[in-house]
Amino acid sequence: MSATTPAFLNNPPLGRGVVLIARDENGVAAFDKPAGVLSHPNTQQDEARALLTCRYDPQRECFVWRGEDGAAIRLWLLNRLDSGTSGVILTAGDENLARTIKGQFARRKVQKVYQALVFGTPRANREIWRDRFAVEKRGGIIRTGPEGNIPVEAHFSVLRRKPGLVPLALVQLDPKTGRSHQLRVQCARRGLPVIGDQTYGNFGLNREFARRTGLKRLFLHSLETSISYELAGRSFSFKASSPLPGEFAAALES
Repeated sequence: MSATTPAFLNNPPLGRGVVLIARDENGVAAFDKPAGVLSHPNTQQDEARALLTCRYDPQRECFVWRGEDGAAIRLWLLNRLDSGTSGVILTAGDENLARTIKGQFARRKVQKVYQALVFGTPRANREIWRDRFAVEKRGGIIRTGPEGNIPVEAHFSVLRRKPGLVPLALVQLDPKTGRSHQLRVQCARRGLPVIGDQTYGNFGLNREFARRTGLKRLFLHSLETSISYELAGRSFSFKASSPLPGEFAAALES
């Protein structure tokens, strides 16, 4: 981490198991979000199980809490992860900077690396996956389907294979687009459902896996995120990494 810490990062109201893993002098910060923790609360009742346990302003997309002097502190959320997905999530302490970095996300200038544990036997060790999806939001619930007009792309590679009656594989996914549930649907479409995926996965295999191993989570992890941005005429680079949770190794060794 940078030796210089913005004051608002000295004592943020971190959620359960959330860890500050990287920061820079401009107020960009990365947190390691555990599986089961919300990227942000949808209602006041959700605050206790969110990334930060405080109020969230959905219009400005920022967390708000009071500092020791009683002044309001704001931290802008730059990206989101599904509650079941663990790993790197980015924030910024300035609204203009947040807008700049969100523009980088929109222009696909942010490098993201995920790892997942999937059921099945991948056909090749490396592939480029290109699909066209449909994304719908009904009653606050997002669902992504494999037939639509939205182009999505991810680069896929196999890190480890575990043969067996129900083969498993540890895979790396480098998304080039950032659609909701994209990686989970792309995996499922190719007969490689992410273990523990209760929406797009193999429900029977999920139940048997959880019974046999005692491991109950979505096995998708945001391993690394890298960005570059401009501020006051200067260029900055920021990179954050989150180690693969122990449940992944435990699953491969079970």
